[in-house]
Amino acid sequence: MRSLSLPPFRSVLMVSTACVALAACDDNFNLSPLNLDADLRGLGGGFNTTAAAQNLADRPRPDDRGVISYPNYQVVVAERGETVRQIAGRLNLDANALAAFNGVDADVALRRDEIVALPSRVAEPSPATGAVTTGPIQPPTVNVTTLASDAIDRAGEQTRTPAATQPSPQTGAEPGLHRVARGETAFQIARLYDVPVAALAEWNGLGSDLTVREGQQLLIPVAGATPPSPAATTAPGEGSSTPTPPSARAPLPAAVATPAAAAPTPPVPAPDLGTPSTPATSAPFIYPVTGTIIRAYNPGRNEGIDIGVPAGTSVKAAAAGTVAAITQNTNGAQIVVIRHTGNILTVYVNVDELTVAKDDSVSQGQAIAKVSSGDPSFLHFEVRDGLESVDPADFLP
Repeated sequence: MRSLSLPPFRSVLMVSTACVALAACDDNFNLSPLNLDADLRGLGGGFNTTAAAQNLADRPRPDDRGVISYPNYQVVVAERGETVRQIAGRLNLDANALAAFNGVDADVALRRDEIVALPSRVAEPSPATGAVTTGPIQPPTVNVTTLASDAIDRAGEQTRTPAATQPSPQTGAEPGLHRVARGETAFQIARLYDVPVAALAEWNGLGSDLTVREGQQLLIPVAGATPPSPAATTAPGEGSSTPTPPSARAPLPAAVATPAAAAPTPPVPAPDLGTPSTPATSAPFIYPVTGTIIRAYNPGRNEGIDIGVPAGTSVKAAAAGTVAAITQNTNGAQIVVIRHTGNILTVYVNVDELTVAKDDSVSQGQAIAKVSSGDPSFLHFEVRDGLESVDPADFLP
């Protein structure tokens, strides 16, 4: 049997699109604390944002107008419920042009912290607008004056008295600005730039469902400052004096008579708790289809199992639950997510001819769809605890 190789985006979208839809169906889902591997590190051919996740900068603070200014563009951070028309009014911009530039209607209420890119520059931030200094955020540069002064000091020459200290201009790397194309998702964009999707959401005020719209402008998070190097360690005894042992600083306490050994306490008999109860079943789920596993569970590369079966095979619910989401990826592959008790989810990908709808209650073994055609045809099946993938074998007989 030949090995299965999924297209890069398809393997990502199988899970990510379903998770986005799932978050949208439950207001209690909150991706910001990362109760899941939200950026799907490692999925789809070695994609890994671990390094980026460890050292990302916070989004710069806007001025009192909500403006963040960079050398090549400016953006506004929206207040909750604010519209593009209101933003345009206070910045003296054309509302329709501003709305078209961001792919949104001028009178649609925006989310708190949503980014609105400006098609033309407005007055630069300054102390008058609530900024510490005047001008856009500049990339860090080498201070030639400081280097020259250090060189003079090393040469033993007299240095000049420094001028009065001025507020340092705000510095930082300029983020990329991405315009969302038709069909793109937040997960795809995060993967494209190798940043965690949670950071992308935080920088751009995305909702818990991570929805983005065609034409929307997104800031791409940038790396933060390099963390300080750990302090150098010296060899034992170098650079420090040997501490005086406590016994040399104070006399030993007076001897105390040793009490007689207490009689051993007889062992307490263990209480009779009876025979431990056995769960009704150690494998409460059933296989959604009967076939050959052509691709096993491999965290970071395959978040479920692929079961090879003929196209048109009936797909059954692995356990009783509620249909939490029905969606599809950009390749048109249908995705069904079922929520079960204990915060467990099952995900079924590469299906069509669905017989269930969102919010339907399903019983174990109930037919929910059929396997789509393919070469080979197969069902991709996942089990998730919350949104964290787990090995389906732990739930199957």
